[in-house]
Amino acid sequence: MVSLHRSRTVLLVAAALTLSGCTAGDQPESTAPDGGKNASSSALSTKSAPASSTPTPTPTPTPTPTPEPVELPRGGMEIFPDYRLVGYSGHPQAPAMGRLGIGALEDRVAEMERTAAPYAAGRKILPVLELITTVVQAAPGADGMYRTHTSDETIRRYLDAARSHDALLLLNVQPGRSSMTAEVERLGKWLKEPDVGIALDPEWDVGPGQIPGFTYGNTDGTEINAIAASLDSIVAKNDLPQKVLVYHQVANGVVTNADAIAAHPGVAVVQSVDGIGSPGSKTETYNAVMAGKPATVHPGFKLFFEEDAVHGPLMTPAEVLALKPQPEYVLYE
Repeated sequence: MVSLHRSRTVLLVAAALTLSGCTAGDQPESTAPDGGKNASSSALSTKSAPASSTPTPTPTPTPTPTPEPVELPRGGMEIFPDYRLVGYSGHPQAPAMGRLGIGALEDRVAEMERTAAPYAAGRKILPVLELITTVVQAAPGADGMYRTHTSDETIRRYLDAARSHDALLLLNVQPGRSSMTAEVERLGKWLKEPDVGIALDPEWDVGPGQIPGFTYGNTDGTEINAIAASLDSIVAKNDLPQKVLVYHQVANGVVTNADAIAAHPGVAVVQSVDGIGSPGSKTETYNAVMAGKPATVHPGFKLFFEEDAVHGPLMTPAEVLALKPQPEYVLYE
């Protein structure tokens, strides 16, 4: 099984993020009637014309058209079973945090689509950009929460890139000493968009007195379920297509009480198995974590371009699709 403790490179890079690039606060973004009268008179007769007894017909009101429902970027209202999600994750100021933050954004998204193509296997591909928006830190920061925030300007840039490729944008949360719930609520205005969902990183969810990177965090299934219920409410109130809620999990202890995660019609919940290692060790971890997957949750799998390669060849799409259950979300970091 893969080691529970991942490299601290992510934390060291995250600590170097500048406040100018990782702060929230960007704010999202009659004709007068004609008063003239037409009057006509006739002087052809000295007798006044009798008044017409025919009533003026009442115009038939034009019915208000029913608005078409907003759909997913590549059509439809539900994620599964029509689609398989394939994506890249990362942060633009920290290339060590994932492929999505390396080089020009447009180049990475185009590369992601090429990487995703072999995963179709009887389904349509729906690409995903998983942007880390609450970024765990090695230092406490001014509020002692060991996390900082990606700017609204950056989120907007990644959403525009996702839309240019008919893809989804998932906002990844690494809460530090804050809570998953508080960090997701902070992203509320983005979650009203039809193509924006959430990804949770429970290993970075630490308690008072704990330091991320030195203590493995965890998130309870009741909190994940409450977040799913909140997303479901947003979908219902705004007539949106299904949203995706991913939680990444490297070991069973990282998500406790997973059976509390219920089914929500407006939300497709995905358990994405994390962890670095050889193909054999990653498969072993996948089997162990999937054994605890609730029936209400869809399977996912995560690959690391650089870290996995240290332990052996990167798993091929055919090897990933051979996993049981077959992953419905495949993420590359």
